[in-house]
Amino acid sequence: MSGFPTKYRRPDGPDDVTIAPPSIALGFLLAKKRFPGQRTLVVLVQALLSFPTVVIGLLIYLLLSRRGPLGALELLFTPTAIMLGYMLIAFPILVVFTISAVQGADPRVYETARALGAGRLRASLTTLFEVRFGILAAVVNGFGRAVSEVGCAIMVGGNIEGLTRNIPTAIALETTKGEFAQGIALGLVLMVVALGVNVLLALLQGAGGLK
Repeated sequence: MSGFPTKYRRPDGPDDVTIAPPSIALGFLLAKKRFPGQRTLVVLVQALLSFPTVVIGLLIYLLLSRRGPLGALELLFTPTAIMLGYMLIAFPILVVFTISAVQGADPRVYETARALGAGRLRASLTTLFEVRFGILAAVVNGFGRAVSEVGCAIMVGGNIEGLTRNIPTAIALETTKGEFAQGIALGLVLMVVALGVNVLLALLQGAGGLK
């Protein structure tokens, strides 16, 4: 193998844009607060977990296409479009995992923090700190699904060499060309990245995370 014949990269987006904080905040809200339509909203978010990524890509494509409501932004076939797809894919994972983690926490943590004079925000952050390993698991799972995504990335990014071609879409391209050695090599790179992220999570969890 003489080297990779194609240029690929993980699409870049605005450095300060991330879906994790608002998703975790929404998950906490859905787990702790009771309001009309809450159950319906939880079921809807859970249903998004089973949405095919190519369908998400189609929805973004329709929004960003020239005739779509956001066509004037000219974001289709750009790294930003792929980042939007990644965020929508990771969103339900982060929300549902956060709901599960917060609901599994001892409710006395929040109540005690409030009784000791902490404001609602401080008490909420205290609860999230208590379930931090569950939150980390949510982030890792969201990252894992996004980093391995192909259908949405190709649909909204176009798999353009040097611009929107990333490792998963490069693997798909090389495989269709019959360059299986290239595809396997790129797949190994993704596996190493995924393994590294999970090892980091285990280290952050400490000895308990390795049991």
